[in-house]
Amino acid sequence: MSIATDRIAGSALGIKLARLRALRTGAAGAAIDVFAIRIAAAGFAYIAQVMMARLMGGTEYGIFAAIWVWIAILGHSATLGLSQGACRFLPADQARGDLAQVRGFLIGGALVTGACAVVVAAVGLLLVWLQGSLLAGAYAAPLLVAALVLPLFAMQDYCEGVARSQNWAVLAIAPPYLLRQGLIMAAMLAAIGLGAPAEALVAVACTLMATGIAVSVQAFRLVMRLRTILPAGRRSYDWRRWFGACLPIAASDLASAGFNFVDVVALSLLMPPATVGLYFAATRIQQFVVFVHFAATAATAQRFTATHAAGDRAGLARLVRLQAQLTLGATALIGLCVIAAAPLLLGLFGPEFRDSLPILAILVAGSIAASVFGPGEDLLNMLGGERLCAVVTVAMLGLAGALCFALIPWLGVVGAAIAMATATVTRGFAMALCARAVHGLATPVYAGWLGKVAR
Repeated sequence: MSIATDRIAGSALGIKLARLRALRTGAAGAAIDVFAIRIAAAGFAYIAQVMMARLMGGTEYGIFAAIWVWIAILGHSATLGLSQGACRFLPADQARGDLAQVRGFLIGGALVTGACAVVVAAVGLLLVWLQGSLLAGAYAAPLLVAALVLPLFAMQDYCEGVARSQNWAVLAIAPPYLLRQGLIMAAMLAAIGLGAPAEALVAVACTLMATGIAVSVQAFRLVMRLRTILPAGRRSYDWRRWFGACLPIAASDLASAGFNFVDVVALSLLMPPATVGLYFAATRIQQFVVFVHFAATAATAQRFTATHAAGDRAGLARLVRLQAQLTLGATALIGLCVIAAAPLLLGLFGPEFRDSLPILAILVAGSIAASVFGPGEDLLNMLGGERLCAVVTVAMLGLAGALCFALIPWLGVVGAAIAMATATVTRGFAMALCARAVHGLATPVYAGWLGKVAR
């Protein structure tokens, strides 16, 4: 009897250990890796932002923040959706054994991304020159250097998408969000130590150097790893199929990037640079919360594609449910920790930055509420429905912008936070409804509630 009991107990323990190993090596494990890297990167970024705010002062820090926002918006958009498209097409083509399409997408996507980013940078400089006043003020020199950063940023975004498509989470995330951030901090300290002025121009120049090194390291490692799994051979270019999906994704990415930064852009137009810096500091700390969703997306988006291509409907539903539940739990936990530590974290920027606590609390509350609705946007972009996703994102960008311009003159920086929290929750709800309508998948944590709303 004792022997039988021991065997049962041992068998049960073995099953539990097997499940834990599967969890650690599957989507959840990849999400943990990504989240750990992003938290480390956020730590570097936070220290760098504190250092820059302390060294440059409110005005110069505000100028740097506004320029970085535009680099991020245009850099993400310059890939024309090919970065996200890599997660959609490469796993599916590899599953079908169509390696010619894989080779074509890898080479063609890199060339198009680089060319498009150079054109976007040139057109941006032309528009700034035609506008005139920006080149006559404090933004002039930093903008010129930022135009050099943009193509490097776009290429790194494309490399990240390719690495994510192969489930190489560390290679995808570590170079842009850990190595680049660390290099920016080190370069800024070195520049100031060598006597450079603590100005926005120097900060952007350090960003240029750091981005160039980071993308070079990432691209080299990516090419080496791809060579081990992808033999040489002919290339096939299905531009119509790729751009048919990627251009709507690009529009969605542009709107999404605009959505993420419309509050800072609106503040830069309506408020002085010092106020922009005050708000931007709060958004940098909020990134600890946003990274939860980013980690979940980086770990599961390509798995949605592979599971769907295999026809495993039940497995796809389980993966969606797991992603939604883990994301909500982690977002709530990290959000509460961030709010608890906010007085200290904000105070390190400077005594005046403690006034950003209400801003941070509102933004965090919006992120937690939005995570209730699950990965609707990921399903639309990965499985089909990218045009609908783009329409929703553009609509939410319009909503966020309208709310910002309505509330900022009335409530100041708090108005911007309320506008973004409201638009973020509305966006999550709209994406969940669309994913249910297109794919019949319930993405919220409590799926029965969405079913009642949909009916």
